[in-house]
Amino acid sequence: MARRNLLPWLLMAAPSVWLAIFFVAPLALMAFYSLRPNMEGGLFAWGWQPTLSNYRTILQGESYLPLLWVSIRVALVVAFCATLLSYPLAYFLVFRARLRAPLLLTLLILPFWTSYLLRIISWKVILGSNGVINSLLTYIGLVDQPVPLLIYSRLAVVVTLVYVWLPFVALPIYAALQRIDASLLEAATILGAPRWLAFLRVTFPLSLPGVIAGFFMVFIPTVGEFVTPLLVGGSRGALYGNLIEIFFGDGINWPLGAAMAFIMLLGVFALAGVVARLVDLRRLAG
Repeated sequence: MARRNLLPWLLMAAPSVWLAIFFVAPLALMAFYSLRPNMEGGLFAWGWQPTLSNYRTILQGESYLPLLWVSIRVALVVAFCATLLSYPLAYFLVFRARLRAPLLLTLLILPFWTSYLLRIISWKVILGSNGVINSLLTYIGLVDQPVPLLIYSRLAVVVTLVYVWLPFVALPIYAALQRIDASLLEAATILGAPRWLAFLRVTFPLSLPGVIAGFFMVFIPTVGEFVTPLLVGGSRGALYGNLIEIFFGDGINWPLGAAMAFIMLLGVFALAGVVARLVDLRRLAG
């Protein structure tokens, strides 16, 4: 009996240790470094006095919080567009593709077996001044010069990130749609509900947990994204994550970078908490 009672704790031990080492400890270290006044004495220096000066610098600065707000807006747009495109795709795979669904699902995730960097650079080739789209527009005579908005802009960042994160939204929605009991849709049809009404009253509400999960799977990492803005956004498409990367890189100001990262983390957690209070996922999951 004692071993049986001990089994659940043993099963929880491995993931708990994993979370403690790779999630809780890095967050604690980041909070610790954000209170350092500077990097004098090296990474493991002692004897310094904790200070909130880095947080004051961010709150009083003219560019830090506005750039964070820009990053949040871009993340919301990317998550919304990815969700909007993913839902019809997941719906088709579940209700229309049938026997072809496994093959199409494999094709959906196939590009993600390649390098993340390679996929971003491929969009740089597509959107560039001499890229596929601009060359086509010039060839058919719609424009005389390459459209500068297509590359090194926030539009380029949004388009690329929507492509990058599309499967991360489609898969949770696909799983949610698959769990819907077919008898519920049959009952709606028997009661005379047209397809669009059955979708609005039955299918969509029951798939909302997957929609919300997919939305946040895109929104949360996009807020701190810095690789894609660096490659396809340029100076006009820079986001909050690029500023953090500068302070941890060439800027060599880890305390300020840690404070910026911690403020971003708190902002994302606060927004997720508000959504969790407004939307009861357990009730939606039924």
